[in-house]
Amino acid sequence: RENLLMGAFSRSDKDEIETEIERVTELFPILKERQNQSGGTLSGGEQQMLAIARGLMAKPRLLLLDEPSLGLSPIFTARIFEIIAQLAAEGRSILLVEQNARAALKVALRGYCLETGRIFLEGPSSLLSQDARIKAAYLGG
Repeated sequence: RENLLMGAFSRSDKDEIETEIERVTELFPILKERQNQSGGTLSGGEQQMLAIARGLMAKPRLLLLDEPSLGLSPIFTARIFEIIAQLAAEGRSILLVEQNARAALKVALRGYCLETGRIFLEGPSSLLSQDARIKAAYLGG
């Protein structure tokens, strides 16, 4: 709970903060169950959910996510990407940096592929996922 409140520290609409806590804990029910637990004692997947929820508490116009699946089990990875897709469907703008290309391309509208810090390929995710270079390099064939 303290982490979620810290995510809202710059907000002036104090009455809405509790409503937003309810909303993010609906997205991440485990956070509601663990609201009195220290964030450092949560599992890796739960900490990642907490980090995303804390970011959402600021009501950003653009949510930046850097490797949200890093180190997570397949179950937590799938759940994180379900939530990212849900947030995008709600109209949230999201910039996602992710090495799990298959999962990222499923939730993204547009993709940019970097090689040594430079964009070498970009376009709609549906087209990128069919590109032979992307398949060979990132999608296993």
